[in-house]
Amino acid sequence: MPGIAPDVISHKLTISSAYKPVRQKRRSYDAERYEAMRTEVEKLQTIGFIREATYPVWLANSVMVRKSSGGWRMCQDYTDLNKACPKDSFPLPRIDQLVDATAGHELLSFMDAYSGYNQIFMHPPDR
Repeated sequence: MPGIAPDVISHKLTISSAYKPVRQKRRSYDAERYEAMRTEVEKLQTIGFIREATYPVWLANSVMVRKSSGGWRMCQDYTDLNKACPKDSFPLPRIDQLVDATAGHELLSFMDAYSGYNQIFMHPPDR
């Protein structure tokens, strides 16, 4: 599944030099969670959203969260990485500000696609 070209937009990490990289200890998972995680990783590798990293500087564990449908959602525990990234001093706008800002425009576009977050790749140096 193709993503959006990195020269259009990409996720860029700004990590404070005051923090040292953290490699989280590997968590143990029961057989059901492990199998769900393995299946999801294979799927994400096949479609090109993730790749295997050799000698990663930062290492974050996966966390399996039960969906209301009974399946599993794979999330990442980026708490250590988030601590090393400076906080954004510009909060997101309120919904009424967003609606007002669109008034008078002829075209409005939303990105709502399967696994939309994964369609914006990491900035190449941050991969």
